[in-house]
Amino acid sequence: MMDKREFIKRSVAGAVAIGTAGRVSAAIRETGATMDRDESNELSAKTAKRNIRRKLGKTGFEVFPVVYGGIVSMRDGQEASNNYVAWALDRGINYFDVAPSYGDAQEKLGLSLKPYRKENYLACKTTERMREGAEKEFEESLRLLHTDYFDLYQLHSLTTADDVDKAFAPDGVMEMIEKEKQRGRIRKVGFSAHSQVQALRAMSMYDFDTVMFPINWQMDMLAGWGSGVADEAKHRGMGVIALKGLVHRRWLNDEERRSYPKSWVKPIDVSEPEMGIAALKYTFRTGADVIVPPGDFRNFAFCVDHIEEIVGKPLSRKEKTLLDNEFLAVKEYPFFDPKA
Repeated sequence: MMDKREFIKRSVAGAVAIGTAGRVSAAIRETGATMDRDESNELSAKTAKRNIRRKLGKTGFEVFPVVYGGIVSMRDGQEASNNYVAWALDRGINYFDVAPSYGDAQEKLGLSLKPYRKENYLACKTTERMREGAEKEFEESLRLLHTDYFDLYQLHSLTTADDVDKAFAPDGVMEMIEKEKQRGRIRKVGFSAHSQVQALRAMSMYDFDTVMFPINWQMDMLAGWGSGVADEAKHRGMGVIALKGLVHRRWLNDEERRSYPKSWVKPIDVSEPEMGIAALKYTFRTGADVIVPPGDFRNFAFCVDHIEEIVGKPLSRKEKTLLDNEFLAVKEYPFFDPKA
């Protein structure tokens, strides 16, 4: 068995520092050593944090406010994935989300989570729009993730009208989802989208349990892009899973994105926590039930480490001013089409 305390003591600082650029190298060992006073204080703080739970809409799920996104496990090797998941579980994370399009994430996360599967929520997705392709992908996801059901299964990345039309057409993916829901291999149904227009349209066509959508301070200040989805989802009792809350802007060149190979947009620099905390408070204030941090472990760890302040204290006037001023600097660099 993994000794999580030993792992955290030896390797989490290094994991945050290297992000996705390397492996967490510290060995995970069994230990009978008595924790010193600092370790006891750390344990008390973690115990309090583990008890933080939020209702995910009408799903009935009680979830830690930060979701473990499968991209964290992607391309870093099995040992690193095991360490990331151990760190997350130790801090109370109980919801894991992944997709076939995330490289080797299903394989790596599946093995890391296998001993703990039944105690945690596991969500998966499909970009397949037709039933036949979706059925094959669904079976492969079950196999790679070492499970016989998904707590939540989602249509992935609804972006165009054609995406929605095909999903709901005869022989579309929704036929497969309905069949598997009746069989019990899908417990709840949701979707993710990168278009506010198509997200609202999809909601009108099916009684979804959740929506996964970018709810970001910059995009919402620019065009109300994000709050429109959150407001409608809340009206329908849906759980709101927010993406991109910690994003700063789109990339301006290839050089600057080398530090974040797992993120296709520029995250806020978490070495300056004030901006990141303010941005995430905005996301929760706008209607998020839970958040999925962008990309790598360092961003995930930042969100977990600061979550008590983020969900426990409202956005202050000083923090709102910080966001307002930064918006003036980045408003010309949106990372989605605000009219979509």
